[in-house]
Formats: sequence, structure tokens, C-alpha cells
Amino acid sequence: MTTLLLRDADVLVTMDAARREIPGGGVFIRDGVIEAVGPSAELPTTADQVISLAGTVALPGLVNTHHHMYQSLTRAIPGAQDAELFGWLRRLYPIWAGLTPEMIRVSTLTAMAELILSGCTTSSDHLYLYPNGSRLDDSIEAAATIGMRFHAARGSMSVGESQGGLPPDRLVENEAAILKDTQRLIETWHDPKRHAMQRIVVAPCSPFSVSRELMRDATELARSYGVSLHTHLAENDNDVAYSREKFGMTPAEYAESLGWVGHDVWHAHCVKLDAPGIDLFARSGTGVAHCPCSNMRLASGIAPIPAMRAAGVNVGLGVDGCASNDAAHLLGEARQAMLLARVGHGPAAMSARQALELATLGGAKVLNRDDIGALAPGMSADLVAFATGGLDLAGAAVHDPVAALVFCTPQTVRHSIINGKAVVTDGHLLPLDLPPLVAEHNRLARQLANTAH
Repeated sequence: MTTLLLRDADVLVTMDAARREIPGGGVFIRDGVIEAVGPSAELPTTADQVISLAGTVALPGLVNTHHHMYQSLTRAIPGAQDAELFGWLRRLYPIWAGLTPEMIRVSTLTAMAELILSGCTTSSDHLYLYPNGSRLDDSIEAAATIGMRFHAARGSMSVGESQGGLPPDRLVENEAAILKDTQRLIETWHDPKRHAMQRIVVAPCSPFSVSRELMRDATELARSYGVSLHTHLAENDNDVAYSREKFGMTPAEYAESLGWVGHDVWHAHCVKLDAPGIDLFARSGTGVAHCPCSNMRLASGIAPIPAMRAAGVNVGLGVDGCASNDAAHLLGEARQAMLLARVGHGPAAMSARQALELATLGGAKVLNRDDIGALAPGMSADLVAFATGGLDLAGAAVHDPVAALVFCTPQTVRHSIINGKAVVTDGHLLPLDLPPLVAEHNRLARQLANTAH
């Protein structure tokens, strides 16, 4: 058994039931699980490893509920920089057709490094195309290398252009093969236990790229194994128009008709979720991954997050794919969520602490987990600490260091603990040497763009 003591944080933000913020706080951890939280003077004085959090604000590790990590290879691609969702996808599909297993692995490591250094300790990733022998296993193995808590979503596309879908036919898969591979992944990789580092999610890409039958079969498969379901929904006006034209229903009505609601389901974006849809999601416990940067980048609109929260919908944050955000900074996403809510709904629409709650507890609820998102006894030992003495928080940390994290957005964590293990120490990512990784990533990004056809 191993123990870890984290002590003397300027402020420890617990996100526990009482939302305690503890001056001089600390956490005592045993075998990857939190055993005690409180003022440092009240905690054990010794452990196998002791880390000082002096000069930092510490909080639960942030939770990213929606991503497409392979897209880090196609940031800022010309021709996709100024498009809305459907045009953006049509520009990028031919490039993504060149993805290889090596590209999946390297792009996942790159995206996860950026997430971890921004305070994220748990991430979902939605991989929905598998050209040239690529497999979800490629990203799962990368997550194990870097030490991130990971919900790997087995995405899929089965309705190509010839059948009225959006993706080119060469990027879609046979539905029986999709279900068979999804079952294989669940049986091989899914860990249902508390504190699990690896879970599998059943995740047909979107209503405009898979059939009604696959959506329905996906729910049966997921629920027979007790795993979660994820897809895109109501992302922009074109998305809603497609749903009405093809199915005669709003996106929320379509989701309900196929069983795609419940505590084990979360939908990405929901920018255009209407009032009946919000009520449905609240009643059923269905979650939403809010992706403010991507929604602005693609001009999709402003999601009605204050209305969702007021109704009781579970809402978490997602950075979304790097090709529609061009970054994977989760603390920055929390800031953007706060600012966008204010642009759309007034200055009181979201506070800094509410934004942090979306990024922690909110994300945990969306992923259907009760073991992450807060610092309390019995919770997984995922904690991050941001330094308060640097230029980025100058003049802010002296007033309200917790709010300053969101308003000022420091770029890099000082410490990151995932599953009781140090992954970042003094700002350095321990599992990887970043310069060679970035060089390899850039080489593959050029190769992918140059071979597009």
C-alpha cells in the first residue's frame, strides 16, 4: 500500500456537498483513493510521498466530456477555418480518410498532454472513423502510456452520401461490423468498478451519419453491458433541419424515440435544444457536453446552458475536436463557458465558481460517475494545483484566487495527480518528453494533409 500527502494549499477547493474551500488545506491519499481532506494541521504528518501545495490553489481534476483527439492533426486547416459545421466536415472528411494507427496514437498523446497540462485528469474521446486499420485500441493504449483516466467512445458512421448521409461512402462502416467491434472493445477494455481508469462508451457519431436501426441497436448493446451512450445532438440549425426532414421530429424527440435518454446517456453540444427537450433531459437525467469554443468557432450558436442548469439538466464541459476549437485547454473552456453564458444571457448568467463546477462535478455526472469531480473521502485521488504567484494571476490571486483561475486562466498546472500518482510536477509532464512528441505530431500532420484525396 502506498500513501501520498498533499498539504498547505493556499486554498483547497473541494467541490464537496458543502462546497468547502479550505485555507491551508490538504489531502491524504492511500492507494489512489482519498482517505482524508481538511486543514493540513488535521491530516497525518507523514506519508510515502509528501508534496507541498504552498503557493497554489488546488481543486479536483477537471473532467472533459467531449473530444475528437485525432483532430489535433488538422488544426487551422485552410478551407475549414471559416465554415459552419456541415461545410467544415465536408472539407475535412477527405483528409481524415488518410488517418493511420500511428496517427491515432500520436494525436491522442498530444491532445492528452495538452489537456493534462491545463488541469484535466479525466477525458472522454469520441473516435468515429477507422480508416487504414485504425482502431480505438490505438487511443486506449496511448491513454495508458500517459496515465489519463479515459472514457473511450467507440464512434461510428454507417450512412454515407449515397444514402443521404453527410460522410463520404469510403468512411462509413457496415453496421454489423460496428456492433461486433464495439462488443469486442467492451469485453476487452471496459472496467465497471469504482475508480476505473478505463471505460468504453457506445457512441454512433450523429443522427446524420448513422441509421435509426444502429441508434436503436446501440442502446440495446450498451445497456446489456451496463456502459454509457454518447452522440452529437442538436448542434446547429442545419442539424435540426436534417432531423425534421429525415425523421419528422426534433432532435430531442428523435433521441427519446430510440431510447437515447437516461443517466447513462449524454449528448454533445445541444446548442439548439428546445424547451421540451430541456424538460425531457432534466426528467430523464440525460447529460449534455457543453462545448463553447467549438460552438463559437463554427458559428453554431449559444447553448441555453442557464436554462438547462435551472431545469436540473446535468451539464459538463467539452473542448470538442481540436479542428473546431484549435486548442484543448479545459480551464480555458471553463472561462469561455462563463463568458459565452454572459454574452447570451446577461452578466449574472454564470459565475466563475459555477464554471468550475461544470468542469468538475458537472463532468463527473455527465460521465455517470460518482467517484470523481470532488475532493472527499472515498473519491478517486485526482487533484490539480495552479500556482498563484505568477504573472498570469498577478493582482487577482490576492483578491479571490478561486475565481481568478477562471477569469485569468493560468496556462499550466504546477501539479497534477491522477489516480494517486504524480503526472505533472512543478509544471513538467512526467510520462512524456514533449519536444520529440510535438515534432512527430507535426510530421504526421503534414503527411496527412499532403496525402488527402
